[in-house]
Amino acid sequence: MNLLDNITAFHHYSIKVIDFDKTLKFYEALGFKEVHSWSLPTFQLKKGMMIYSEKINTFIELFDKDADIPTQGRKRKENEEFVENSILHICFTVKNATLAREEALKNGAKDLSQGVFEIKLANHQKSINVRNSIVYSPNGEVIEFLENVNFQ
Repeated sequence: MNLLDNITAFHHYSIKVIDFDKTLKFYEALGFKEVHSWSLPTFQLKKGMMIYSEKINTFIELFDKDADIPTQGRKRKENEEFVENSILHICFTVKNATLAREEALKNGAKDLSQGVFEIKLANHQKSINVRNSIVYSPNGEVIEFLENVNFQ
């Protein structure tokens, strides 16, 4: 069996959090709920948690800031806001990008888009109009709220 035949679905993405309670509260505002938590002393992990959104069938895995878990890039330095890594952003499909941005800001996010973007993504075959907004979560992940669009 090749790798492609073996993959059945996307399961989760994982983030290391600076302030566990604040980050969890933010994702709870987006509809996520704790489904399991654990610790792994072997990896200096005091708190790990899988959260899940039934509505969008998506998991996010949270690790405390001191966990020694394999990662890409380097650790954030003291008082450094953000470090660029390979994962650029997390995107959620929404009905209304303006309302999603406003709700995220009420729950501790920092504004990145300063409103809503309306962008035309065009090539020689097709043009797609997208409408989105972008915030930093309280933990620093870039979160995109994308109004439903058909890329196919």
